[in-house]
Amino acid sequence: MAKLYFRYGAMNSGKSIEVLRTAHNYEEQGKQALLFTPAIDDRYGTGIITSRIGIRKEAVVITSKLDMYKLAEREKPDCILVDEAQFLNESQVKALCDIVDELNIPVIAYGLRADFQGKLFEGSYHLMALADKIEEVKTVCWHCQRKATMNMRCKDGVPVFEGEQIMIGGNESYVPVCRKCYSEGRKQAAKQRSAQRRCKVNQINDELEK
Repeated sequence: MAKLYFRYGAMNSGKSIEVLRTAHNYEEQGKQALLFTPAIDDRYGTGIITSRIGIRKEAVVITSKLDMYKLAEREKPDCILVDEAQFLNESQVKALCDIVDELNIPVIAYGLRADFQGKLFEGSYHLMALADKIEEVKTVCWHCQRKATMNMRCKDGVPVFEGEQIMIGGNESYVPVCRKCYSEGRKQAAKQRSAQRRCKVNQINDELEK
């Protein structure tokens, strides 16, 4: 019986490599793997799944108009692989469930669990709730030797904890960190913001006294 798998991991944990490796394994056996990737992730071009080591493969672009169920029903692949699944919406995740339950096609969705503020993405939320099996793709914190579980957003090398949930980027914008290092980075950022506010208040007071 087919199942829906959700394999999540922090940034730089090799999720896209896993997608491409799995697709290659199916193809070596003479089987068809149908690949999907959300339209919003266009870092390496629309409809391209690319790993950080340079391996790449074309994929079907997931848009609001795409009917994944009908496509799967027509193509009848042996497996469906989804990259960057955190960007899916509720109806798209449910379409994957229907593909598994009604067409008996296994689906493996790879993606982030949470954003740079530690909040679940919409796609991840529904995959965590509906997937038959949830697995972690592990990597190491960039600041220590612990397992990375958080995604720290950075700007010019400085941690950022405010902003829009979705901002597409790679190593220049995100680093995988453990919960402890993430918490320490947040505390340090709060101290810097407080110091900047005090400095601004002092500048205003100085101007008023002139």
